[in-house]
Amino acid sequence: MSVELHRLSNGFRIVTENMPGLKSAALGIWVMAGGRDERPSENGIAHFLEHMAFKGTDKRTTLQIAEAIEDVGGYINAYTSREMTAYYARVLEADVPLALDVLSDILLNPVFAPEEIEVERGVILQEIGQVLDTPDDVIFDWLQEVAYPEQAIGRTILGPAERVSGFSRDDLFSFIRRHYTPERMILSAAGAVDHAELVRLAEQTFGHMKPSTADKPEPASFTGGERREVKSLEQAHMALAFECPGYRDPGIYTAQIFSTALGGGMSSRLFQELREKRGLCYTVFAQTGAYADTGLITLYAGTSGEQLGDLAELTMAELARAAHDMTPAEVARARAQMKAGLFMGLESPSNRAERLARLVSIWDRIPDIDETVAHIDAVTTGDVREFAGRLAGCGRAALALYGPVAKAPALDALQGRLVA
Repeated sequence: MSVELHRLSNGFRIVTENMPGLKSAALGIWVMAGGRDERPSENGIAHFLEHMAFKGTDKRTTLQIAEAIEDVGGYINAYTSREMTAYYARVLEADVPLALDVLSDILLNPVFAPEEIEVERGVILQEIGQVLDTPDDVIFDWLQEVAYPEQAIGRTILGPAERVSGFSRDDLFSFIRRHYTPERMILSAAGAVDHAELVRLAEQTFGHMKPSTADKPEPASFTGGERREVKSLEQAHMALAFECPGYRDPGIYTAQIFSTALGGGMSSRLFQELREKRGLCYTVFAQTGAYADTGLITLYAGTSGEQLGDLAELTMAELARAAHDMTPAEVARARAQMKAGLFMGLESPSNRAERLARLVSIWDRIPDIDETVAHIDAVTTGDVREFAGRLAGCGRAALALYGPVAKAPALDALQGRLVA
């Protein structure tokens, strides 16, 4: 397998990985613009724009966009995150040029017909309502808001209904002009792909675009705090977060191994203590998420209102205990889980294409897989214990509670349990 990276004169990048033996390919355009790039008045517009990309171009109707890909047995989709928006497809080898034509068409030639804007506005408002009715979805939006208050990185990706209700056609084009520029776009493909051919097609399609100097997102500032929403639900939902390194910081590997050992699987500390031994919850996990200049270690669990206090205090006890007695066996298991997840993911061309795009967006190069494995293997038990100690003693956390949570311990009280 070979990875190749090329940059057009305007900054547009093409990265590919040919995977011998495959008859299909995954490809997409990753745009380094997302919720974090929105102005306060634009909250939700990056996601709105992602929806509208499929609603017609100068040469294709909404139905024709879908038919162009599905007539050849492929699929097409998109997603919006806080730092990126992706438009991608999976097709057979012979249909790669078609897929690129469709993807470039929806990005470069959108119509944004007023009637389609209104239809999609209704769809997104329904999506917002669905999230608000799903406690274990909305609680993570609230957690992000209290972790980074009054900041773009802390605002919901979907945006509030009142903002979404007011977006205009001009607003959509304004966001595109500022952020959908060639130096912020990456064409990534994996599977049965020809790098030289994709470079040629990209030059024809994107080579005319003019680079820009869009404003950089404001630096993240983790503040922390608490949001408690009391509601009559069957379960009480708790999400807790601490700041951790961003993805350019080598410390991110220690953070990932720590969260995996703490709550990344059935053998993890939180799963064993809270679910298997005490039966306090059905779902409990810990995970690490990273951005350019910050990251979050997030813990989640759902339980009854009566048991939430015990669950929260035991969670804090496990966090504090990890600074003293995290074992070499636990760290080795977490390392093995991370490496297995990495290598298993590489068996999918879709995962490979996304990984390539993310690595190029972060490093402007493709680190060898052995380099990543070396970073994982270099994390020691002492590193994890030290990280856990810093986390326990940092004095700042974010907490979101939802459901029958009126009697749940306050954040200050819970942090008092973190005696590392």
